[in-house]
Amino acid sequence: MKRIPLAIAILLLLIGCDTQKDDVVEEATIEEVPEVIEEYGYNLKEFLVMRDTIRPGDTFGAILDANGVTQDKIFEVANKFRDSFNVRKIVVGKPYVLLNAKDSTNHTQVFIYETNKVDYAVVDLRNEMNVYNDRKPVSYVERVASGVITSSLSETMEAQNLSPNMTDKLANIYAWTVNFFHLQKGDRFKVVYSEKFINDTISAGLQEIKAAYFEHRGKPLYAFNFETDSIRDYYDQNADNLRRAFLKAPVKFSRISSRYNLTRRIKYYGYKLRPHKGTDFAAPLGTPILATADGTVSKSEYRGGNGNYVKIRHNGTYETQYLHMKKRNVRVGEFVRQGDVIGWIGMTGNSGGPHVCYRFWKNGKQVDPFQQDLPLSKPLPKEYRTEFDTFVLPLKEQLDCLTY
Repeated sequence: MKRIPLAIAILLLLIGCDTQKDDVVEEATIEEVPEVIEEYGYNLKEFLVMRDTIRPGDTFGAILDANGVTQDKIFEVANKFRDSFNVRKIVVGKPYVLLNAKDSTNHTQVFIYETNKVDYAVVDLRNEMNVYNDRKPVSYVERVASGVITSSLSETMEAQNLSPNMTDKLANIYAWTVNFFHLQKGDRFKVVYSEKFINDTISAGLQEIKAAYFEHRGKPLYAFNFETDSIRDYYDQNADNLRRAFLKAPVKFSRISSRYNLTRRIKYYGYKLRPHKGTDFAAPLGTPILATADGTVSKSEYRGGNGNYVKIRHNGTYETQYLHMKKRNVRVGEFVRQGDVIGWIGMTGNSGGPHVCYRFWKNGKQVDPFQQDLPLSKPLPKEYRTEFDTFVLPLKEQLDCLTY
């Protein structure tokens, strides 16, 4: 009896040819492929897997001792491999995984500690002990979002199930041009952003905003994330840097409770003239206070009505001062960058409530920062303009085509 291959027999059937009666079609053989669940570089099918989190009172030694690991091995990890994994620095609430032997002992063979969503430490206790750090595979997916402000930016983001970090990142991008505490109903935004995924399935949140459009009080404001000389910054469609030399406010999402006013009169003091040469930003106790520009700390002390305060010299023209802090975070002589936390909102000195009194000097005279024509940051260097225009074109078209 003549045997013909299965594939040929199927082909003959498809084209209408009959196989001879004495021909026998070979049976297809399907080999079982063992299921492999790989994580952290190990085939989890080879182990009994135990997952848990560090609890109050847990120690590395106690966890492994309870799972059959000898004191000698625990001691070796704690002392010999301290640079790779410091067992004394495990944190309550962090996840860990035990890969235990599939035998009667059920002893732990591999200990894995997750330092964050991506990074982890591996302690392989088999044969020659090995301790090392690794990362889960990370990928990035481009996404878009848009919305119309109905109350606050954060509430609009929440209603669309967008990351809370989106609010913070947009506030950072537009910190020099938009006061996010005074958004108007009907203001709108569009964003092109990337989302981080672990193992291609687990979202690790917002990675970066590639491009944004914000319409505030009817004025359109574009922002494009562009890199020059390994430095990333946001530029508008005309290649002007969105950053200014000074932030609009030393506190995010604050409100102005008292403005600069040289003719202020207060009932409590019998309506006597009591000029207010600062701008008060009210915020909850403990809210971070930010340096509004780069500079060197010239004062950091507690004094009378100022309470805890910090003063920063930015250049030969401008100085800023921050009063009534709960606690200071910088020392005299320290150089700070724009956005650095220099202290926290308090009520020290003459203060009727939690706020920071922000004072602004120009050429040695206290002035209203909102009435000054403050300098801009440097625009994009000319040698990058052609590259920038090419980079921006598809992103701007993408933003313009998004609907609300």
